[in-house]
Parts: sequence; C-alpha cells; structure tokens
Amino acid sequence: MAAALVTGLIPILRTAVDTTTTYKARTIWFGFLAVRLVVLFVSELPWFKLDNEFSCNGTLRDSLCTRACFNKHFDRPAVVAWNFLFVLLVMSVLLMELFSGHLRASARKHSLKQKSAEGQAEAQELMMLDFHASKTAVLSYLLSVALRIAVEAVFVYILLWWNLPKMENGPHECMLEGPICPSLQLCVVRAAPEKRMSIFAMASISCLVMAASGLFFVYCVIHYLCNWGGGSNTATSSVL
Repeated sequence: MAAALVTGLIPILRTAVDTTTTYKARTIWFGFLAVRLVVLFVSELPWFKLDNEFSCNGTLRDSLCTRACFNKHFDRPAVVAWNFLFVLLVMSVLLMELFSGHLRASARKHSLKQKSAEGQAEAQELMMLDFHASKTAVLSYLLSVALRIAVEAVFVYILLWWNLPKMENGPHECMLEGPICPSLQLCVVRAAPEKRMSIFAMASISCLVMAASGLFFVYCVIHYLCNWGGGSNTATSSVL
C-alpha cells in the first residue's frame, strides 16, 4: 500500500514542479492533490477489513445471515466512491494542464517561426499565462475550479450523509425476509470511532479545498473578468 501511495505521489509532484508552463495557484492545486491522496490513503486503512469487523449475535462471522445483514446495512458505496471522486478531482486539475499545454504549444510554434525568420536559436522559456489578456484562459481556469468544488461537495455529501450514519456505536437491528434468517439480528461494527475519525479527516480536507477554490474563483471573477485592478495586454509572458 505504501508503494501504491508513492507511485501515486510521484507523477503529481513531478508535474507540480514542471517549469515549462505555469498559472495562478498551480502549485497550490497540485499540493492539495498530494495532501488529498495521503489523507485518502490513511483514512481508508480502517475500512480495508470492514466485512471482518461486522458481526451479528447468534451467527458466525461468515454465515449467510451475517453477510446479508452486512449488505443491507452498507447499502451505499464507500471506498470505491471515494477513489472514483479522487480520480475526478485529478481530472479537474489536468483539464487546466491540457489547456495551458495547448497555449504553450501554440506560443512556441509562433515563437519558432519568428526566430527562424530572424536567424535566432531557440531558448528554453517559462510561460506564464496572462489571464488579463485571455478570457478563454480565465473561463477555462474557472471551469477547472468549479469542477473541483463540485467534486469536493459531492465527496463531502457522500461522507456525511451516506457513510457517517452507518458508523453509529449502538447495535443495528437487521430483520431479513425469508425462511433462512427469520429472527431479528443485532449487528455491530467494530472500531466505529476510528472509522468516523477517518470520515471527519477526509471531510475536513475537502472543506479546506472547497474554501480555497471558492476564494480563487471569486478572485478570478473580480480581478480578471470584472477587470478590477487593471491587467496587461499580452496573452503570455516569457522568462528566459
């Protein structure tokens, strides 16, 4: 599992320190991705043996009645939903990476034509997207941030309204229909406080990401679309 965590962190950190193209708060978003991945990994640890930690009175742990009560109690996804939403979160960040890469390719092609005509050698440049001069860049950035907020909001909803109510300390009543398990079963989940803590940890980080994303969304609308504070007249700037 540790190897999987490191494997997941390497491409995120490598992309974050890539100096070919940058834009507003780029490092922050990749930093949040790295933190979210670590918190997700740590928070999933108490859930890996959930089926073994679910038991009912008067039945064996692996009995048909216990498994049926387990499926009835945990009727909504948890770990798979968390991982899928993290993939969507990564895609929301990569959306801006794809757009900035497209802008850099276009700018580099135009620069090569100019330097070829002037007989100059190509130089490695750092391109900083100028949101003041390109509304398309601003709208793409806002779309990326809005998707990030939406994914995190769905994630918090799943955590607090789907998963958290299933982690109560008290025994859970389970009445199954049919002749195989006719009696009332009382079931309990072991280490429920630890699982609740993992839910709160993930929800806290997601709320932090939503707050930061919301602030940047408002900042971009006010500063770039409403043009408060002025702006430059070029679509990109390059630093040798």
